[in-house]
Amino acid sequence: MAQAFRASQHGPESSSRTLDDLGTPEAARPLDYFAPVGRIAVLASGGGTILHALLDADLPIVLVVVDRDCGAVEIARAAGVEVAIVERTSFGKSFDRLAYTHDVVDVLRAHDVDLIAMAGFGTILDKPVHDAFPDRIVNTHPALLPAFKGWHAVQDAFEAGVKVTGCTVHLARLEVDDGPILAQEPVPVLADDTVETLHERIKEVERRLYPAVLRDMVATPVEASPEEGN
Repeated sequence: MAQAFRASQHGPESSSRTLDDLGTPEAARPLDYFAPVGRIAVLASGGGTILHALLDADLPIVLVVVDRDCGAVEIARAAGVEVAIVERTSFGKSFDRLAYTHDVVDVLRAHDVDLIAMAGFGTILDKPVHDAFPDRIVNTHPALLPAFKGWHAVQDAFEAGVKVTGCTVHLARLEVDDGPILAQEPVPVLADDTVETLHERIKEVERRLYPAVLRDMVATPVEASPEEGN
């Protein structure tokens, strides 16, 4: 049964930008995990294709949190995973991001999760979620970060005329699309690509790469690197 919570919220924000040079991606680095991951919450807002891939990977997903009624709800229910709807009720200036974030954190803590997997969640959360789950929030992004941050990453890469883009799995930080990179995989931009066909091929990579990264976290705790601390 889905749990419903209400809070004021405005729509997805964008901090999209392009870079002239893709640059050298930040190297994957070990992180501070004190025990193997055992209880994952997935945060989703859309059709649930990434959620479906994570469920197919037999990961220990115990909760799906959504901010609206969406396709991810039915996918979670069909898999027998509990759904919590922390509903966004406002898209205007009255949005209280801090209060909304506390609502989400309360739900996550109530289910004793130890890792959060972002899967197209349309709400940018505030600092309390990072305080509550330091180095425990993972995100997938459809570009080779640090290039092409933001909600329009595929379109931005396409319009910039790059020959290669891809996807990145990284630890989330308060700044959107920032944080240590866990894995990246390039996707070539083909001569006959459109934004839509390019995005679909990136999604195919995401649906394979993201579950693999999370499966590694479930299997093996890793140590913190000296430069990365909470």
